[in-house]
Amino acid sequence: MIAIIGKKIGMTQIFDEDGRAIPATVIKAGPCTVMQVKTKENDGYSAVQLGFDEAGKVNKPKDGHNKKWGGTKSRVIKEIKVLEGEEYKTGDEINVEIFKDVKYVDASGISKGKGFAGVIKRYHFGGGRASHGGRLSKRGTGSIGNCASPGRVVKGKKMPGRMGNQQATVQSIEVVKIIPETNLLIVKGGVPGHKDTVLMIKKSVKK
Repeated sequence: MIAIIGKKIGMTQIFDEDGRAIPATVIKAGPCTVMQVKTKENDGYSAVQLGFDEAGKVNKPKDGHNKKWGGTKSRVIKEIKVLEGEEYKTGDEINVEIFKDVKYVDASGISKGKGFAGVIKRYHFGGGRASHGGRLSKRGTGSIGNCASPGRVVKGKKMPGRMGNQQATVQSIEVVKIIPETNLLIVKGGVPGHKDTVLMIKKSVKK
């Protein structure tokens, strides 16, 4: 299991050997505490529940879960599947050092909400013609249905609506540097969400 819960601190820039500025994101990756270990014998699958970001006050379900394992209260609790043969026990700490030999990671989180948006901004539609009688359809959706069959707008049709504020994953992000002393992970480019967004960071599935 090469995965950890983190929090987006913000963005910065780093310079390579040629002096070029490269945008980078700073993530506080862990430390995470193993709150519960699930096994095939008891639960039908192997996984661990990780707690992240100590909290003073949480809701009743989280409070009961925190009391069950007897450690500090965690604001964020997420479950990660583990491979056969990997052994963890309640109370184990997982920190950013699990990425010391990893070059690429995937980051998942809730993207920034952009509010109500049209199809050009939301789905990159080309829009209608800018001249020759196209004054009413410059940024319009265009045809959204059929005539007699099926005679309705099909589900999933790309139309104006709320943009962002949903689960998003950026894959194959290059790891620039890890700082074990402060549990910081610096990656190249951007990751989903705004400052303080909770992220799930895993070893890349494609690289």
